[in-house]
Amino acid sequence: MSTPDREPTPDTPRSTFDPGRTQRGGLIQVVGIGADGIEGLSEHVREIIHDGQVIFGSPRQLAAITATDGQELVAWPRPLLPALRETLDQHKHKRRVVLASGDPLRSGIGTTLISVFGSGNIRIIPTVSSDALARARLGWSAESSDVITVVGRRTSLVLRALAPGRRLVVLSSDEATPREIARLLTDAGYGPTTLTVLGNLGGPTESALSGTARQWSGSDVPEFPRLNVVCCECQADPDIAVLPTIAGLPDTAYEHDGQLTKREIRASALAHLAPSPGHLLWDVGAGAGSIAIEWMRADARAQAIAIEKSPDRAAAIRRNADRLGVPDLHVVTGDAPDAFVGLPTPQAIFIGGGATAEGLLDACWSALGARGRLVVHAVTVQTEALLHAAQAKYGGELVRVSVEYLQPIGSFSGWAPSRAVTQWSATRPARNS
Repeated sequence: MSTPDREPTPDTPRSTFDPGRTQRGGLIQVVGIGADGIEGLSEHVREIIHDGQVIFGSPRQLAAITATDGQELVAWPRPLLPALRETLDQHKHKRRVVLASGDPLRSGIGTTLISVFGSGNIRIIPTVSSDALARARLGWSAESSDVITVVGRRTSLVLRALAPGRRLVVLSSDEATPREIARLLTDAGYGPTTLTVLGNLGGPTESALSGTARQWSGSDVPEFPRLNVVCCECQADPDIAVLPTIAGLPDTAYEHDGQLTKREIRASALAHLAPSPGHLLWDVGAGAGSIAIEWMRADARAQAIAIEKSPDRAAAIRRNADRLGVPDLHVVTGDAPDAFVGLPTPQAIFIGGGATAEGLLDACWSALGARGRLVVHAVTVQTEALLHAAQAKYGGELVRVSVEYLQPIGSFSGWAPSRAVTQWSATRPARNS
């Protein structure tokens, strides 16, 4: 598909692959190479590399090939992204080949190139990915396991996926990743998890090491190859509660100072916010960040920004996000709506606190894109009056939610009501209004 924010131009064709462009130049061919090197490629793919006039790659990848007469080898600049387009455009009238590792679209250069040049300018030629090789070594089907990449990302992403019996294939950043994962899992109560570290998969020095997370979280840790995949067979300690990815984590899962949307109310809010892959949420007056965190836990591709004026609470949100496996949550410290300046357009907004701030409701409504969802909670009559006015202006639904908890009364038990919450939820029309 073509990138959504650029109209096709003569230099950026629509995403229809034209094999003839390979010979005419202009097309960037991205070849995935496994740990077995060039020798592991088919004759046809080796010919593509041989026929390239300019070969791009890391120094390690370029060292694996022998340049032919007139063939130029170009190592990637550092940092890569700011200079990527210029580096490739310098040779745009030549046959360009990019060397990549395994599947170039699995945390690889292929994804970056498509985002910069558009898919119509890129031809991906993958080899067997490292996660496919890892599953083959362990006999795990694709349906019975999940792939998580921490290449260039925080290893705490693994924590979102923890559940007894779950199989995880984690693509590592380097030789330190297995120990980091072992420590995280042990601290989270998953010390009995079996870890199998597969190194240099598909190459002549392929290796396999197995141990438990608890064993490897201490001082007695083996040395791991720099190129490795960590396979986790998750097992929890007996007293560990499983945290689901659906809405409604226990309140005890969060560090907070009392500013926390309670579990049952939180589940209702997220049902109306409707987390979706790739969608962005603003959590305004985020408190402990529970709405933003559970939005992101619902799908690995969901994104969220937590907006909180208290620096102490903002710091707690970051700790909560890291511990609950969504370290990519963006936290903005500042007052709403002033803090909205420069933020990307959200598909959903939640206001859990501070809805009485002047102009906040209207600013949130205006910030939403078409079909965007807005959910606001009120516990005071003043805020509730604002929600009645907002419903009259924008439509939507008003609901009062009250939850009661069983508590002891002497030697008996009785129901203790919590403070009722008025919830306004509305969806912005497809056309601006």
